[in-house]
Amino acid sequence: MADRRQPRLKEIASEVGLSIAAVSRALGGHSDIAAETRQRVQEAANRLGYIPSRAARMLVSGRTDFIGMVMPVREQPMLDASLSEFVAGLGEGLADRGRDLFIATVTPRQDTLEVLKHIVDGDRADAVVVNRTLHDDPRISFLLDRRFPFVAHGRAEGETRPFAWVDTDSEAGFSEAVDLLFSLGHRRFGLLTSTTPFNFSTIRRRAMETALARHGLTLDAIAETPLGDNPAAETAALHLLTGNDRPTAILCVTDALALSVLEVARKTGLRVPDDLSVIGFNNIPVAAYSSPPLSTFDQSVRKAAMAVAAMTIDLLEDREPKTRNQLLPVRFIPRASHGPAPAAPLRPPTIK
Repeated sequence: MADRRQPRLKEIASEVGLSIAAVSRALGGHSDIAAETRQRVQEAANRLGYIPSRAARMLVSGRTDFIGMVMPVREQPMLDASLSEFVAGLGEGLADRGRDLFIATVTPRQDTLEVLKHIVDGDRADAVVVNRTLHDDPRISFLLDRRFPFVAHGRAEGETRPFAWVDTDSEAGFSEAVDLLFSLGHRRFGLLTSTTPFNFSTIRRRAMETALARHGLTLDAIAETPLGDNPAAETAALHLLTGNDRPTAILCVTDALALSVLEVARKTGLRVPDDLSVIGFNNIPVAAYSSPPLSTFDQSVRKAAMAVAAMTIDLLEDREPKTRNQLLPVRFIPRASHGPAPAAPLRPPTIK
């Protein structure tokens, strides 16, 4: 069997005719070692298959090469396609820049902020990514207070201090949806949103109300539900659809909520889009295969995640607390869940 033993610094030193200390400093990129020597040492290390240990790199550079992210684990089972796509894109973007993603899970019995503090105080990561920001987000306040490097996926409008973020243009998306549905004759609008004060929920509701006001309308009905709780989402959707004065068009802050509306409409005998138009947001894969296929907005989660990764590394390498903000466009995906407003008087739903 071939010898797969990890080469040592001593062997590289022998190969290039330098001391072990000089080889260590060359591999660490120290400026007191000439550039040509550093290159010669690196080439020898590559040739011998030398891979420096993470512990050794930390001692030399003071870096972990880890980017941390805190991710809550839900009690109720739920496949969060949008979050999975974000994690995949973030990991890929970091790997392209020589860093690794470190995920710290938070059980329902733990506090998210305490887990984040553990990462920061324990020097377990060089920077962190804050996902699914709140309007007033204690994680962002903590990181700003500590001056710890981070990039947020989403804004936190309750925080007045500048910080780096990447977000998608929810305002444009919800405004476009209202204008489209208004042009199709809809005059009664409903919104299904989150009980948790995510900043994206705040932005999407505000954009919807602003667009309705341009047309001389107001939001007729609103229901809130915890994200990831399908039974609660269906109960909230049923609340929107109950009564003769129900909305003819419902916007949902996520596709998962929109799919719950479609399911409740099916159970109550409402035809989509003949009796009711439904539009979601995220363009998760299953949205294309719902019944009917869901009209939604694609916010390119993977592209956003890779932008977050690039921004995080740039922030670290610049070594300056510069603020970077990037607002990515969204794209409407017209499918079969929206259409003209009902011409006949609204039919009451049948509660089964």
